Amino acid sequence: MSAPVASLAVLSHAAGCRTHCPYCAYQCGVVMSQPGGGAWTVAGDPQFPVNNGQLCIKGWTAAELLGNPDRVTTPLMRTAAGKLAPAAWGEALDFVADGIRRIRAEHGPEAVGLFGSGALTNEKAYLLGKFARLAVGTPHMDYNGRFCMSSAAGAGNKAFGIDRGLPFPVSDIADAEVILLVGANSADTLPPIMQWFDRQKANGGRLIVADPRRSATARTADLHLPVTPGSDLALANGLLFLAIEERLIDEAYIASRTVGFDAVRSAVLTYDPPRVERITGVREAALRTCVRWLAEAEGAMILTGRGPEQQSKGVDTVLAFINLALALGKVGRPASGFGTLTGQGNGQGGREHGQKADQLPGYRLIEVDAHRAHVAKVWGVDPASLPRKGKSAYELLDSLGPDGGIRGLLVMGSNVAVASPHAGNIINRLKSLELLAVCDAFLNETSAEADVVFPVYQWAEEEGTMTNLEGRVIRRRAAAEPPPGVRGDIDVLREIATRLGAGDKFAFHSAPEVFEEFRRATAGGTADYSGITYDRIDREEGVFWPCPAEDHPGTPRLFAERFHHADGKAKFHAVTHRPAGEEPDADYPLYLTTGRYKEHYNSGAQTRLVGTLAAAQPRPRAQLHPHLAARLGAERGSVLVLETRRGRAEFAADVSHDVRQDTIFVPFHWGGRGAVNLLTNPALDPTSRMPEYKVAAVRVAAVRPPTDQEVPA
Repeated sequence: MSAPVASLAVLSHAAGCRTHCPYCAYQCGVVMSQPGGGAWTVAGDPQFPVNNGQLCIKGWTAAELLGNPDRVTTPLMRTAAGKLAPAAWGEALDFVADGIRRIRAEHGPEAVGLFGSGALTNEKAYLLGKFARLAVGTPHMDYNGRFCMSSAAGAGNKAFGIDRGLPFPVSDIADAEVILLVGANSADTLPPIMQWFDRQKANGGRLIVADPRRSATARTADLHLPVTPGSDLALANGLLFLAIEERLIDEAYIASRTVGFDAVRSAVLTYDPPRVERITGVREAALRTCVRWLAEAEGAMILTGRGPEQQSKGVDTVLAFINLALALGKVGRPASGFGTLTGQGNGQGGREHGQKADQLPGYRLIEVDAHRAHVAKVWGVDPASLPRKGKSAYELLDSLGPDGGIRGLLVMGSNVAVASPHAGNIINRLKSLELLAVCDAFLNETSAEADVVFPVYQWAEEEGTMTNLEGRVIRRRAAAEPPPGVRGDIDVLREIATRLGAGDKFAFHSAPEVFEEFRRATAGGTADYSGITYDRIDREEGVFWPCPAEDHPGTPRLFAERFHHADGKAKFHAVTHRPAGEEPDADYPLYLTTGRYKEHYNSGAQTRLVGTLAAAQPRPRAQLHPHLAARLGAERGSVLVLETRRGRAEFAADVSHDVRQDTIFVPFHWGGRGAVNLLTNPALDPTSRMPEYKVAAVRVAAVRPPTDQEVPA
């Protein structure tokens, strides 16, 4: 069926409105305008000090979503014939509330789950977590950021006592003499950040990139380390072995600012260069060059991306790189340290404020009684009434349906049918639900299975705050008036909560109202936003958390004087390399790894609707080395049928020297027959519960000649 066509109006104050891009965690500042009352245009905001007016192709075309004819503008409900059809708001809200009540009465509150998003504002992430715990009473609340940042978060909390993607502003990158970038293709995933790497190179700095592919970023590097997928932990331990062997470690820093190094020293003694070269494929000479450059630089950074993190040993892998940065004495010094490049728009704020199964607002932990007591007081409830820790993202989705115990699910801003590993399993589980409600602006592969779809505001139609990859809290400002019939996520939660008898706890009609309670809920927490106000954000171009008082300057740089453990010291953790959850064998002889195109974002639910982006990358391609292609009898454009132990999918071949001979790379922005997540492995990290997107064993089951259509998207 066709969704009702959207109309678009202009707010009287909106000409030249400053706001932020809807996509990645860089959160570029944009200026929106509507010349002559026609189509919206987006330009980079030269006043915002993060992107300085630069945008990527996704940002430049973001306004195309606002007037898109596929916009859903009325609630949709599943008919007896199995089709989604327009419905009244009251009817749809009543249906969902009645469904939640019925499921709770028959099976208990734990039979209802909620799934959020790293795209939600801080206010909405906060309110969704509160809704789960108070209005529904379920512990099963998680979000798609579990698939993005959770391993780096787990490692940061263990090592530093705090999780903030970058503990320094991005501008510090320009002043670093050496940067080791591990498993991040920033030129495609965060293009405007490359201005800081360009400045770093112009200042005489060096860039090292560790990646199985010679990506767009790796092509700019002074040194490329083409690691075997899943071997990053061995690489880090091997580099630390060499730092110890060559007496490059900073013994004074280790003694004064850290604890636990002796155990790490012992653990890395077996990671001699011949062993590390066998595991990683990186030659000894390159290993020695890398560690010498890092150690000898006055300012050096180690930055990780999803490559080392989206593994079943992701937390340990990140800890291994933190160990290296600490041993070299780089963390907390000027233009130095360890950081991770957050992926989703509000991936940082989204994981701090209560939409994760184990967390409460302010990065408090739901299992800690003192943390529960603080939040319960703000909410005006008994701490004992709050549920305990629920299921993590994949475990929650894998529990959908009668056999898993979760019979009803509300999804807000996440396309789990495409974004989840072992996606075929998740699609089947969505189909088995008694109730599936989705809040989104467009139909996608997840809402295709829904009983109810609530049409909600887009990014340029709502107010709220976001927290970018630096920990800078910024304002999303409304520029466009939403089309008639569309409501905000805050309104949806308020209306359902009212129907569930909890309306007094959700009597919010705007994001600023939510923000005032949110500030109180975060006060005293690790992620303390209590000193941040909308006015301060406007005046200061964002405020860095923690910021515990309105006269506090915020914290652009962490760790200069102390770490966030009680003793003020960073903690080393002895970690050892172990195989991936699944490695190539005789039946599945190749590595499969996944990533992004610069033209698309996450599951592609938005970017596949933008004509410019869809034309530039209309379908997914499987990148393979010419030697592998020759063995398979494949050429550019050939249709490759890839199989893992979980499923099969089809892709057009992209033959390139930029990938290892034992590895196939596929982007993850598509559903259907071109969904690479039909193949990926849901093996989970024991700490972060991160699935292993970056490593799977795959085989080429068939090669077909190129066709005009290649592979259906």
